[in-house]
Amino acid sequence: MMLLLFILSNFGKTKTLSIVSFIKITEQDSSYDNLEQMPIKELLSAINKEDQSVAFAVEKSLPMIEKVVETTVNQLKNGGRLFYIGAGTSGRLGILDASECPPTYGVSPDLVIGLIAGGDTAIRHAVENAEDNPSQGWIDLQNHLISHKDIVIGIAASGTTPYVVNALQTCNQNNIPTACITCNPNSPLSQVAQFPIEVIVGPEFITGSSRMKAGTAQKLVLNMISTATMVQLGRIKGNRMVDMKMTNAKLIERGVRILQTELALSAEEATNLLQKHKTVRAALDNYPIF
Repeated sequence: MMLLLFILSNFGKTKTLSIVSFIKITEQDSSYDNLEQMPIKELLSAINKEDQSVAFAVEKSLPMIEKVVETTVNQLKNGGRLFYIGAGTSGRLGILDASECPPTYGVSPDLVIGLIAGGDTAIRHAVENAEDNPSQGWIDLQNHLISHKDIVIGIAASGTTPYVVNALQTCNQNNIPTACITCNPNSPLSQVAQFPIEVIVGPEFITGSSRMKAGTAQKLVLNMISTATMVQLGRIKGNRMVDMKMTNAKLIERGVRILQTELALSAEEATNLLQKHKTVRAALDNYPIF
């Protein structure tokens, strides 16, 4: 059991949120020991065994994930944006998911935005004490002109990251919808998020290394949120990425195959059509119907 006094910053003024008593499962001892003595085969088998439990943990959170997607879709349909905000591995995962939305779904880079404590430098290199700054998260959101039309999802395996927790707290005070993805129950982050997603994956294979099962869980949830949201926004036709950006040969070939399948064209006809209209959707929408 851990007793935590959590401090938040509100518009430059420090205040106490609460004294929270909860079990920080992500820091509990691994079920395995003497790892350095394990043969490689045994190490890999044990890691794989632990990983298999992650999807089942995510499954238990599906009702809350559904609520987050519903809220996200409503916000985006009304001109809002989706923000991910996190630190370390959690921040990098948010940036990864956000950065893949434009090429996959043809949306603006400003529709889904990932923020990380320490800024762009922290994507590749740890920035000392960045996640412990309780006011910087809100400042970073303000730099993007955050408004009540948007939604902010805080990502923190521990659920205690000051950069994230205070950002969501301040969003609440400004009528901005908030959600979170965390791997500890009843954490400060869960307390402040309007829609808390808690994926309890248990202790890590290496004690405290939340880039492992916790990181995998966060990635799975982010996949669900962005994918389901984009489907609901009409960025998929059937099961195909008709709005993807043609940025390399592989994607051009995929676009040609989609047109061949959908319109019963030859490869040459599909290629010419795609070159003319630039996107699969435009080619489909403007193909003559006799």
